[in-house]
Amino acid sequence: MSTAFTVRDVPDDIARAIKIRAAEAGQSLQGYLLGLILREASKPSLAEMAARAERYASDQVDHADVIAALDEGRRGR
Repeated sequence: MSTAFTVRDVPDDIARAIKIRAAEAGQSLQGYLLGLILREASKPSLAEMAARAERYASDQVDHADVIAALDEGRRGR
């Protein structure tokens, strides 16, 4: 089942910009906005990211581990 959304009070300049972007992408306004909504909904929220970080966090990391990780990252540039 799908749900319809209505967005009210969109400023004219914003509506115009979105319509132009949809046209440039070769999409209908509905298709373009649906794509934006799908992309946004597929990203984790800040709360989800914090929970994930909490799960991966370890109190067994010391300063030498952090320095080694930084050095490795710098070598990869």
